[in-house]
Amino acid sequence: MEPTPPATDGHPAPDTLTTNSVRCDAYADSVALMRAAQYLTGLPGITAASLVMATEPNLRLLADARLLTDEGRAARPADLIVALRGTADAVEYALGEVPALLEQPAAPESTEPDTWVPRALGEADPATALALISTPGPYAAAEALKALRHGMHAFVFSDNVPVEQEIRIKEEAHRRGLLAMGPDCGTAVLDGVPLGFANVLRPGRVGLIGASGTGLQQVSCLLDAAGEGVRQMIGTGGRDLGAEVGARTTLDALDLLAADPGCELIVLVSKPPAPEVAERVIARAGGAGKPVVAAFLGTERPASRGPVTVVGMLRDAAREAARTLGGVPAPPWTAPAVSPGPGQYLRALYAGGTFAYEARQLLPGAVTAIDPHVPGREIALPGGHLVLDLGDDAYTAGRPHPMIDPTVRAAHLRAALSDPRTAAVVLDIVLGHGAGADPAGALATELERAGERGRLPVIAFVVGTDGDPQDADAVRARLEKAGAVLAPNSTDAAEWAVSLVTDGVELRWEAGELMSTGRVER
Repeated sequence: MEPTPPATDGHPAPDTLTTNSVRCDAYADSVALMRAAQYLTGLPGITAASLVMATEPNLRLLADARLLTDEGRAARPADLIVALRGTADAVEYALGEVPALLEQPAAPESTEPDTWVPRALGEADPATALALISTPGPYAAAEALKALRHGMHAFVFSDNVPVEQEIRIKEEAHRRGLLAMGPDCGTAVLDGVPLGFANVLRPGRVGLIGASGTGLQQVSCLLDAAGEGVRQMIGTGGRDLGAEVGARTTLDALDLLAADPGCELIVLVSKPPAPEVAERVIARAGGAGKPVVAAFLGTERPASRGPVTVVGMLRDAAREAARTLGGVPAPPWTAPAVSPGPGQYLRALYAGGTFAYEARQLLPGAVTAIDPHVPGREIALPGGHLVLDLGDDAYTAGRPHPMIDPTVRAAHLRAALSDPRTAAVVLDIVLGHGAGADPAGALATELERAGERGRLPVIAFVVGTDGDPQDADAVRARLEKAGAVLAPNSTDAAEWAVSLVTDGVELRWEAGELMSTGRVER
């Protein structure tokens, strides 16, 4: 155990220490580790908790969060580190809770004599169609290749997989006529089964392919609200449309959906692809035999190329898809008349990385990274606009993802509301499978605590459907009661927020193109 470093005022936190407990050769699923960390963080006296495998990237993240001790530094990649910060009594109690949190429930007994649970891929039922892989990055490629060689599609949730291994996985999948989703694939819905972070969606005729998890969630939820359903939603991993990977999974998924008679329209979602990759994808999409809408975020001049329509924003992808299928897209949204706060800077605090990227296209001069939050220290906000992806690895060391645990984002919201330089705040609330049970509660509490002191526009949007377990209507009502102003989607929220922090600028979209008279900061 090591004493916690002093706070910014120079005074050490009383009775606070940081400890690493190393469990040798004790692998656990990353989602299970995040949920265990969330539980431990909520214990009285615990200010930070992280459970990670002792890989080099994870050790760096723990060090950045000041959660790494000598015991953790000596761990091997196959070891599990339980990193805790808190009072001595709280740490001791938390360590005692860890075995029960990590214990896997026993498989239910069955009276069927031929019912059994496979313990390894080689024992799996030959009818098994897909393997979900969530191991430390250095081991994910071997497991993915093993799954493919057993005839299973691979959904690779793991991140920190070298790009050359990703290429090898995807080449193997292509050779075998299978799909390799990922690495770092967080979202999919296959034959109605959600994987990773996904919403409860009505079945339908739209196939989605995306290198962006929250982007897929936003577009699919907007389609659900428009009365359209999802045939398949295939995640590819964030690097798939880069020059190195070359859209290998995207192209295979396009072929799959093109051959599916139940899929009548395809939607692609990605940050800007490498130019030569974009051309290859659009050419393949043009031969799909059905309309395709490509949401390539940041595309300056959206346009139609034969049966392929390219747009630059998530909202416009859903709108164009609904229109193409003969539906009535949601009418343009009119933002309510509100005044910005006393400051001049926007603070956009996102859990979804795609939403942060979308906002940065409208405010390209914004700061996109600040020092990770250390409990007990004040968060230093910049003297400029801030657009943060708080789901980035830099901000999740020692904490679960903000879609699961809002603690870190609540601390950033508290700092933004307290900063007299803040003019407006943007928040995304993502519902669905994998997300926390109360994703808006901690944020709404911060708004209520701020009271009149924090009375400035807090623009929130909810990504979810009526079928999601968190009750989308109740989440929206909670936010509005706390003082947030709701926008219908990520694009409208970003456009509205940017308009509040610019002088004499009217932002509007005409034929899918952003129009303005200029961007002049307040």
